[in-house]
Formats: sequence, structure tokens, C-alpha cells
Amino acid sequence: MNKWIMGTRPKTLPAAISPVLVGTALATEINWLKAALALTVSLSLQIAVNYANDYSDGVRGTDKNRVGPTRLVGSELATAKAVKIAALICLAIAAVAGLVLALQTTLWLIPIGAISILAAWGYTGGAKPYGYFGFGELSVFIFFGVIATVGSNYVQSGEINTQAILLSIPIGALACAILVMNNLRDLPLDKLANKRTMAVRIGDRKTRYFYVGLMVIAQIICVYAYTFNSFALLTLIWLPLTISNIRRVLQGLTGLDLIPMLIRTARLQLLLSFTLGLALFL
Repeated sequence: MNKWIMGTRPKTLPAAISPVLVGTALATEINWLKAALALTVSLSLQIAVNYANDYSDGVRGTDKNRVGPTRLVGSELATAKAVKIAALICLAIAAVAGLVLALQTTLWLIPIGAISILAAWGYTGGAKPYGYFGFGELSVFIFFGVIATVGSNYVQSGEINTQAILLSIPIGALACAILVMNNLRDLPLDKLANKRTMAVRIGDRKTRYFYVGLMVIAQIICVYAYTFNSFALLTLIWLPLTISNIRRVLQGLTGLDLIPMLIRTARLQLLLSFTLGLALFL
């Protein structure tokens, strides 16, 4: 696989696709250009975060002996400067697409987009990256849950929809769960590197329970959506996968054995989001 494609961490991209899918599907009428622009913004930000994380952790030495997927800087597949430029290019793409979207919708999207870009870089970049202090999951929930879902619906409908807010919760919870699996896998090395992720702060056991809670919340709210869309009950077909993920995590998997769990969690998010989006579209 091309190193730059690998550096985007494709397995994490459902976290960017899912909120746009659900937020757009909730609209009565869909403007496909706006949907494409929203997806461009979301995907560009997600890829930028991944490149920025690769760059920042690489230059800090946090990625040495990393258990997870190969990192470009840490494994010396690319220079730190090249990875930083890749991150900045992705942020620029997100900015341009967001500006076009704002000009077609509302200029209030510009400050929201600016904050999102700063958050993408500040996760592991800068003097005091908030990802090193345990706020990564909160940021993911806000930006790839609430803002991305509600925002994708807003650019279609022109209003803040309470249903979009409700559906942003399972999307954000599942995006958080992906990061939780990543941080649980990296917990021992992050602790040694003084990277105080939430997993490091609360410990292995509570991190696993946190993951379970996110899974349960996501599944329950997806089903609850039947109160305004009976087709939302279709999301129950993924309940066995949710239960399977929970069971595997509680079995105490560690290190390399957690990599498939990250993939399974991202897959569950995409499957639940696609099914929920289909229900809303119907």
C-alpha cells in the first residue's frame, strides 16, 4: 500500500463519513453538492488529524516501538517535514471546501470551521496538545459527533434539528469508541511516554467499561430513533456485532490483539450509520 494512503489510516475514516451520512439523510430534500462539500470537509479534517498526529508524535518520540499500524515519521518512511506538509494540505482542503459551503449556507460556518481546524492540529500538536491530557475522546465526540452530524443536516435544512442532535450522540459515541480502542492498545507505551490519554488516566479496566458504555449508548439511541422513524429498528440487525465487540473487549485483549477491535468498531460505526441513514432516507 502506498505510504501516504497508509498514513491516512483508512480504518479510522468511517468516523468522518458516518456523521455526514446520517445528517444528510435526515434532510427532507438533499442538495448533493452541499453533501459532497460537507463530506470533503469531514474527511479532510480526519485525514489531517491522522497526519498531524503522525507528525507530532513522531517528532516527540512517542511513536517509538508503537504496537499499532505503521507510522510514517516514527518508522522513517517519510520525513517529519513532509508529513507536516501533508497535514497542512488536508487542512487547507477542508478550509476551502468549508468556505464554499459557508458562502452557500451561512457565514457562521466560518468560525466553526476555524475552531475545527485548530482542534484538529491541537490534538497532538503545539506546546500543550490536549490529546496528551485526556481530552481526545471529548473532542472527537464534539467535532465528529455533534458538530459534523448537526452541521451536515443544517447545511441541507437551514435549521438546527433536535433529531439531528439526538442522532449525533450514537455517531459521536462510536467515533469515541474507535479512539478508545486505539488508546487502550497504546496504553502501556503512552504511559511510558507520559502521554496522559484518558486510557492512561483511568486505567485499563475502566477504559474497557467506558468502551462498553459507548457501545450500549450508541445501540440504544439508534433503536430509540424508531419514535420518529420506524425503519430505525433495522439497526437491531447489528446488535450481535455490538455484543460481540463488547464480549471481546471484556475478555482482556491487549496489544496487537486489539488492532482487529479498532477495525471492528469502525466497521460497526459505518454499518450502523449506513443503516440509520437508509432508514431516514426511506
